Amino acid sequence: MTAPERYPLTLRINGQEHAMQIEAWVTLLDLLRERLDLTGSKKGCDHGQCGACTVLVDGKRINSCMTLAVMQNGREITTIEGLAEEGKLHPLQQAFIDNDAFQCGYCTPGQICSAVGLINEGQAKTVADVRELMSGNVCRCGAYPGIRKAVCAVAGIKDGDNAVHAIVPGTVPA
Repeated sequence: MTAPERYPLTLRINGQEHAMQIEAWVTLLDLLRERLDLTGSKKGCDHGQCGACTVLVDGKRINSCMTLAVMQNGREITTIEGLAEEGKLHPLQQAFIDNDAFQCGYCTPGQICSAVGLINEGQAKTVADVRELMSGNVCRCGAYPGIRKAVCAVAGIKDGDNAVHAIVPGTVPA
């Protein structure tokens, strides 16, 4: 039996160049977790519905379970492990701590990477925008109020809403 065909792949991950040979069917998530030991991104649903695997590709957020690694050849990948710089937490990481924006922590890396991408996109102008644009990231513990406050704090969006609102995928709470 012959070994499966491998393809050359070069990625810049968290500022470090990685050149490798990879099978065509390996997802970006599996490459990160299983081959590069970057386990911050989580495999939740493995169908692009929960957002636990969110990473940044060239500054834009994607579900890493839904893309093949070879499709990202030559790209800049940032995972939760690559957000802190020189031992200092990224402002969103600190805001998540300051706003109690997590409970079990399973979704937190994807939530934070999604929030970084949301801010990079520059389309969130209101609290309702943040709710809608973060709706692709599910938190089973229901830490949505803290997540919303953290994202708004870093995005510079006034969040005077102290009511508890869930960020429910596909909806914008009033």
